[in-house]
Amino acid sequence: MSHNPLRAAGERAQVLPGPLAIETRLAREYLDRAADANIHDRDAMLRAATGLEYRLRALLAALDAERGEDQ
Repeated sequence: MSHNPLRAAGERAQVLPGPLAIETRLAREYLDRAADANIHDRDAMLRAATGLEYRLRALLAALDAERGEDQ
């Protein structure tokens, strides 16, 4: 089955993270909201998946920034 990926392989999204504590809180809050999404609603699942993908990238970027690592 053919598909269109979210990003090209190896391509990194440009995310400007906030402080790690804030990004951690936001990730937890979004995870709680996404858990309430209707699994039978395709649009709700797409919104949950893309939101979680962004929150995870922001959280990892905040971790990298705190460690002084290049994103």
